[in-house]
Amino acid sequence: MKKCIYERVQRGIKFTEVVSNMEEKEYRHQERKKRIEHWQVIAVYLVIYDIIAVNFSYILGLLLRFDFSFSKIPVEYIHSFVRFMPIYTVFCLIVFSLLKLYNSLWAFASYTELNHILMASIITTIFNVGGITLLCQRMPFSYYIVGAGMQFGLIAGVRFVYRYISLERTRMQQARQEQNRMERRNIMVIGAGESGRNLVRELKTSRHVTGTPCCIIDDNSNKWGRNIEDVPIVGGRYSIFEAVEKYKINLILFAIPTASAKEKRDILNLCKETKCELKSLPGSYQFVQGEVSLAQMKKVTVEDLLGREPIKVDMEKIFQYLKGKTILVTGGGGSIGSELCRQIASHEPKQLIIFDIYENNAYAIEQELKRKHPELNLVALIGSVRDSRRLNQVFEKYKPEIVYHAAAHKHVPLMETSPNEAIKNNVIGTYKTAYAALQNGVKRFVLISTDKAVNPTNIMGASKRLCEMVIQSMDAVSKSGRMDLLPLLHGHRDDADELVKQAGICLEKAKAEREYGENPEAAGNTGSLKIESVKNQERTGTQFVAVRFGNVLGSNGSVIPLFKKQIEAGGPVTVTHRDIIRYFMTIPEAVSLVLQAGTYAWGGEIFVLDMGEPVKIDTLARNLIKLSGYEPDVDIKIEYSGLRPGEKLYEEKLMAEEGIMKTDNDLIHIGKPIPFDTEAFFGQLKELADTCYSNSDHIVGLVGQIVTTFHPVGEHPTGNEMEKTVKAEQGNG
Repeated sequence: MKKCIYERVQRGIKFTEVVSNMEEKEYRHQERKKRIEHWQVIAVYLVIYDIIAVNFSYILGLLLRFDFSFSKIPVEYIHSFVRFMPIYTVFCLIVFSLLKLYNSLWAFASYTELNHILMASIITTIFNVGGITLLCQRMPFSYYIVGAGMQFGLIAGVRFVYRYISLERTRMQQARQEQNRMERRNIMVIGAGESGRNLVRELKTSRHVTGTPCCIIDDNSNKWGRNIEDVPIVGGRYSIFEAVEKYKINLILFAIPTASAKEKRDILNLCKETKCELKSLPGSYQFVQGEVSLAQMKKVTVEDLLGREPIKVDMEKIFQYLKGKTILVTGGGGSIGSELCRQIASHEPKQLIIFDIYENNAYAIEQELKRKHPELNLVALIGSVRDSRRLNQVFEKYKPEIVYHAAAHKHVPLMETSPNEAIKNNVIGTYKTAYAALQNGVKRFVLISTDKAVNPTNIMGASKRLCEMVIQSMDAVSKSGRMDLLPLLHGHRDDADELVKQAGICLEKAKAEREYGENPEAAGNTGSLKIESVKNQERTGTQFVAVRFGNVLGSNGSVIPLFKKQIEAGGPVTVTHRDIIRYFMTIPEAVSLVLQAGTYAWGGEIFVLDMGEPVKIDTLARNLIKLSGYEPDVDIKIEYSGLRPGEKLYEEKLMAEEGIMKTDNDLIHIGKPIPFDTEAFFGQLKELADTCYSNSDHIVGLVGQIVTTFHPVGEHPTGNEMEKTVKAEQGNG
């Protein structure tokens, strides 16, 4: 019984599927029929047009030959035309049909369709020349040329005009839809000053924003209850929520360009709670000069909520420092490297060399700089900082005077799973690049470091601390001339004999200096050099320095682009830990400070950038969700994934041993050099190179022996201990 019921059910299901399939086929048949019917109508119109176009083209050729006087055309030419053109017309229609000129989607016509028209024109022209000459008589030469040209133009023209009309119709429909959408906007203006007044006035006339200004917010109570262009001033910042509800606001325009960063942040923090779209005017100077209109209003970004004034640098000093110099940027296609190239390009260098292993990145920044600075002497080169031969070739050919070394692996979790690659690229790559700079007489070498180098808990941070030690050691070698101390690393140089020869010369020079007393400090030198910053910017030899800073907004490794993608996808937004904090600044700010730090260099310094107060990543994520018009944990979920391998809750600017020294810029400090045995370090560096190139599992342990402040995962303080340390540091500060 059950089997019978089951079989009936199965037959019922199959019958339902058959019916469903039949309905689907019928639907598809009807849709296909509609399409066929539409195609047939278009095809008929095109056939009629082509008949007229083909005949008109060649009669025009005759008329043009005889000065557009029909009476001057010889009778034999007219008879030949009348006899042959029906044959030619039919032939054209056949060729056009075979080349699919009647069933292409001309609304999407492109090069392929144009090529088909060209082929059809060539075939029909050959047939016309041969056919009318053999069957009737030879026609004037201009008849063939003008007729063929006109035919191609008319046949192609109507089809591509149809494409243009279709595209234009689509564009106009989209514009009308956008217009209708914007017209439904109710707008709130923040600021009842001159900027706000101009903004309200333009709102009523501008084609860029066609919404309706409904109310104005201003903290000046004397303005409450008044109107600007018939738009009421309804209250101060604490009236925003009530006004949004009352007037059904969906767009807020911030029009106080003179507001301080703190004031702007406080007001925007209130605005973002409303879920309205936010836009703000640029700086006040632009508005005063008439450079700003509604079309130039920018969306409020997370940078607006950092709560500090934009960082200012001495651009004149940088300009004088970079002007007329040949400058090399390694990793020039990366986030920091590309911004370095942008800012250097605006300071009139003699030549800018972009060096990067990723051709897409290098090409992108190269094309951008060529557009913006056509006069710039720019060279984009592909190569790896691991490749000594390539580095030596570049340095010997272009002779850079200043090098900004930004090439590095920076992704913490990925380097935890590939520690040997972190050492190869970051440490050995830095050593080889610095060595090439020293050998080729570079004036100044600037390493881009990171605050993750301070008491590192991950291999990436430890590798960057090793890079800083390489730079300090190289500077000590540069000051002393002790090239004999430099190790020959794995694959470092083809010509080892030449290196030994150079080292011998340096050794003899140092010996002579000791004997003749020209360098008393060298007496008794055992190979260990003093790590220090000597205030002598004009000293000979390469000046090696490092610049250390934290996270930058918008970089490839930054959380901001990731958060934006997650929000666009509807969430969730992933944060590693509720209490994780980081220092932030914008990429242009960081690079400007790097360039300025380079002007302060004596050699041997580690410059530390002041990035303001740290920001909780959780707060950053929530603000970004609100700025996108959503409510955290309601519209967009926030999930906590836990600290990733090698990650810690907070970053530090300085090690306890370093201390701090001031510069002329309050945002640029100098960490006092930590002494270490350079001779021992160079020996360890050679061992490190051999180990990483053998892809050994012991690489992390070896790094730990060299970088004594390195505490790998499982050995660093707990989250609670870190929080106590942070609070203690803030209290001391």
